Amino acid sequence: MKTMKWLVRREFWEHKGMFFWAPIIAAGLIVLAVLAATFKGSTSIGTNRVEVNGHVVTTQVNGLPQEAVETVGTVLSATYLAAAGPLLLLMTFALFFYCLGALYDERRDRSILFWKSLPVSDSETVVSKVASALVMVPLLYLGISIVMAIVSLLIGSLGLLAHGINIFPVLLSQPSLYTGPLMVIGLLPVYILWALPTVGWLLMVSSWAKSKVFLWAVGVPLMLLAVLNMLTIAFGLTWNLEWFSTNIVMRALASLVPGVWIGFADLDAQAIVQVADKAPDFTGLFTQSWATLAGPNVWIGAAAGVAMIAVAVRMRRYRDEG
Repeated sequence: MKTMKWLVRREFWEHKGMFFWAPIIAAGLIVLAVLAATFKGSTSIGTNRVEVNGHVVTTQVNGLPQEAVETVGTVLSATYLAAAGPLLLLMTFALFFYCLGALYDERRDRSILFWKSLPVSDSETVVSKVASALVMVPLLYLGISIVMAIVSLLIGSLGLLAHGINIFPVLLSQPSLYTGPLMVIGLLPVYILWALPTVGWLLMVSSWAKSKVFLWAVGVPLMLLAVLNMLTIAFGLTWNLEWFSTNIVMRALASLVPGVWIGFADLDAQAIVQVADKAPDFTGLFTQSWATLAGPNVWIGAAAGVAMIAVAVRMRRYRDEG
């Protein structure tokens, strides 16, 4: 266990810019954008233009009807975590390129010779990279995203308060304000299982490709799909290319996208996100996401991912050349 802890720390130290500073900088930019939008909005939110004797006069108005205040507070408490969307998209790209270079880079710069001189097995090394990709990095990005979303919500609420619109009593009384982060973190096991095919595929390519890993990882599935499509047209075959595209190509390349299981499991996102008390209720999305684990699709993909990770371990054991 101590060995695995230090191996995961090694991954963090070697990729600190991608794992830590990138989301910190992105979160800071989003907060600055919210701050700028709030400051800009402060010039108009509390004003009213009226015409007096042919002249336009700007008058200051404060406050909103209580019903409107309750609606704003309820909606914000349910949707404030949407601000984490850009960071989760950034995490997807970071994980994709991290897994793609995880085993290739150490062969390219010959550092694999040093790491193999240590009393650490190939399986431990590869598993530490899997743990970094599926546990450490998502937790870091989620933690930073949640803090960023809360800070953005606070800035917006203070901006409204400056104009006599106090949404804090309504905001703090909404259960979704507190359950939202818990549900997001609670979806991590679902994400891990659905993301395994892409992680396994990228690590396997990273373990054997001598060069141009991106071309191998992305080009091979797309080329195979194109070849099958041409054969289907040329010989009038009845292959289900839509199934192949969704369950093979897309599972291999796009399973790192958070929430992608909604499409793979044919969930109706609009149907499971209900509207309660004038605000979206994401409880249905949470429960239905966990319900996808009852189907075979996720487990077949996870088994394929584990098999490809095992191949990556074996390839690392025997392929030392750059």
